[in-house]
Amino acid sequence: MPDFSAAMTSGQTFQLLGRPAKATVLFFYPKDNTPGCTTENIAFRDAHAQFVAAGVEIYGISRDSLRSHESFKAKLELPFELISDPDEAVCLLFNVMKMKQMYGKTVRGVERSTFVIDAQGRLVKEWRGVKVATHVEEVLEFVARLN
Repeated sequence: MPDFSAAMTSGQTFQLLGRPAKATVLFFYPKDNTPGCTTENIAFRDAHAQFVAAGVEIYGISRDSLRSHESFKAKLELPFELISDPDEAVCLLFNVMKMKQMYGKTVRGVERSTFVIDAQGRLVKEWRGVKVATHVEEVLEFVARLN
């Protein structure tokens, strides 16, 4: 993966390369404070300790502003940071911008997707068009098997 940096919550800047974790999980979601995205963030929150125990860092990414992210993070008590991508630079890098149907209209938006990047910056797994229900468990099972 090419290196990139982006603004994230807690006044920090995310930098892909040089992360100390065994692996980094980046999950892209459409919008803060929507039902599916709230459920997905809660699922990652509830499994956070297991990811940390496996040596894995988690980051959520959407096009929402840092202000929106800070509010969403506080409301859900998320233990991980959220990356703000209002100009879609990171979304485009991961090719997650898609035409979707919402309420009978075609709209351009983020396709719910998750990526696992190893400590050397290599993409080792991706899930696209994610269904929230059992997704976090699948990601956790995969990262638990990484060497």
